[in-house]
Amino acid sequence: MKILVVSDNHGNKEVLESIVEKYENEAILIHCGDSELPQDDPIWKKFTAVVKGNCDFDQRYPNEALVKIGEERIYVTHGHLADVRFGLETLMKKTAEVNATLCFFGHTHMIGCEKRQGTLFLNPGSISQPRGTLLYKSYAVIEVNDETYDVKYYTKDHEIINKLQFSFQR
Repeated sequence: MKILVVSDNHGNKEVLESIVEKYENEAILIHCGDSELPQDDPIWKKFTAVVKGNCDFDQRYPNEALVKIGEERIYVTHGHLADVRFGLETLMKKTAEVNATLCFFGHTHMIGCEKRQGTLFLNPGSISQPRGTLLYKSYAVIEVNDETYDVKYYTKDHEIINKLQFSFQR
């Protein structure tokens, strides 16, 4: 199974359309907030989960989502309500409560993934406004295998970022 995670496009609908065109038939699509699009935009019909970010003013978005696919329990949030700028502790408590195997979030606009307490935490970075030391306009694709989570980051132009490929034991 492939899962594509994107976040923080901040009004750039074209980049989401490009992702949908490329991946809608091969991956589960998840958006971690700050799209700045209306919640009823037709593009969201292609996504399994979409959550509200701090720049999403449409109140119809949920603050979080729990997606169950096979053996995976995926917790999705933007991250601002969990203070992710200051660490993962709040998210770790929430993922433990819901028994999540994967946790996807955005907000910081910074690429990151790590496994803690049995859960893979992943930030795809920002597809339009990157911050930090890795200034790629990025999204992530996680391939879930029997034994591993294989994570690859891509640019907005769908080019793999060679130095940003990781494998974690399930």
